[in-house]
Amino acid sequence: MHHLSEQELIRRDNLAKIREAGIEPYPSEKFEINCTSHEIKSNYADGEDTYQDVWLAGRLMSKRIMGKASFGELQDSTGRIQIYISRDEICPGEDKTLYNEAFKKWFDLGDFIGIRGYAFYTQMGECTVHVKELKLLSKSLRPLPVVKKDDEGNVYDAFTDHEQRYRQRYVDLVVNDHVRDVFVKRTKMYNSMREYLNEKGYLEVETPILQPLYGGAAARPFTTHHNTLDMKLYLRIANELYLKRLIVGGFDGVYEFSKDFRNEGMSRFHNPEFTQIELYVAYKDYNWMMELVEEMVEKVAIDLHGTTRVQVGENIIDFQRPWKRYTMYEAIQHFTGVDISNMNEEDLRNTARKLQVHVDDTMGKGKLIDEIFGETCEGNLIQPTFITDYPVEMSPLAKKHASKPGLVERFEAICNKKEICNAFSELNDPIDQRERFEAQLELGKRGDEEAMVLDEDFLRALEYGMPPTAGLGIGMDRLAMIMTNQASIQDVLFFPQMKPEKEQSQAQ
Repeated sequence: MHHLSEQELIRRDNLAKIREAGIEPYPSEKFEINCTSHEIKSNYADGEDTYQDVWLAGRLMSKRIMGKASFGELQDSTGRIQIYISRDEICPGEDKTLYNEAFKKWFDLGDFIGIRGYAFYTQMGECTVHVKELKLLSKSLRPLPVVKKDDEGNVYDAFTDHEQRYRQRYVDLVVNDHVRDVFVKRTKMYNSMREYLNEKGYLEVETPILQPLYGGAAARPFTTHHNTLDMKLYLRIANELYLKRLIVGGFDGVYEFSKDFRNEGMSRFHNPEFTQIELYVAYKDYNWMMELVEEMVEKVAIDLHGTTRVQVGENIIDFQRPWKRYTMYEAIQHFTGVDISNMNEEDLRNTARKLQVHVDDTMGKGKLIDEIFGETCEGNLIQPTFITDYPVEMSPLAKKHASKPGLVERFEAICNKKEICNAFSELNDPIDQRERFEAQLELGKRGDEEAMVLDEDFLRALEYGMPPTAGLGIGMDRLAMIMTNQASIQDVLFFPQMKPEKEQSQAQ
């Protein structure tokens, strides 16, 4: 049982007194609102006859008692507005004295109230609502953290402990205005992308999260069990193989905002569940898809910021098309001076060691190249950059390059030192696909826990014929971090995964 603090005991006492006075602290009837605090503050001009009958609801965030009059601040979903209460005027029914006394003595900061009144400007020039009617809508039994701002707008003494904020996002959103803005922008980002793809006539679809075989990426899955069927199921690591089945089925373009799950480490860039958008379009290739990505992400930047230039940490990142392009081998050569394009596995392992890149014996050729690229190139790529033409070993689901033996038609977009998207000309040769899956099985035997498994039904679908197709996956959380200037994935997820609180306190 939670041990009640002195403040919480006072609030419970106030709750009892409110009940004794005949005021219901959790009324059931609705409270009609006809405007917002932001609307009044943005549009009301002193002396006008607008906003003379406003109904507002929100949290009481401050109160100052001054004899017969009281001032307070009401916070709704759009911001805060000052309220003025005169003892002789508030009147729900005939209880003005009762309600005035209750407001002064027993209403606490954080309580939800509904008010009816009219807008005016105080002598200090502050837009205020003069309250004629006041109603308690919900009593708050825990005090909110006190947030203060200095004259320059710096916040201090606030709810600033990151772990507390992630655990109690509901409090974070109440007291830290900027947090709400991040999540509003995140939703706008989704809307912007939906708009773009829907306009092109692509179909938004849903595919299974519980899968009998996980596939479509290189990652460790979460495992669960279905009792009735008595079978093992996996939480999806990607939705790729299902969306490709839909292309086989005759759709020209399908996309899904996909909540995916990977049973791996956590960091500033990794949460066990995360969101991707995956898009598959028939009769296109990866060059066409590169142009779509540039155009769509440029649109997102403009929709969120009114410009293609976005502040991220110390950098201004410009999403204006066209973006810079390197092949993977060109990028490695550019940043290390070493040409690895003709190296075998042994040469690559030695090169990695010379470049002080950590490698081990479970790594095949693809993984070695991936590690070299990750350690020596990614950290230099701040502006959005396409890396193209990956070695075949790195890409079990991508089509072999039309003119470059040993490579596939694949690109990743790297921005602010991290991959934000991955795309291919999709492999649609079922025989080649079976061989690639089998090569992955061999890697699995060598101890690579991220190697893919063989999906017979997916191969069967390919054998019915899949048209040439371009496929894309964009990490929505990573893109949200960039578009809202947040350094950690936890800051763009309402409820990031956390260790249990008990364990934490024992650890301390």
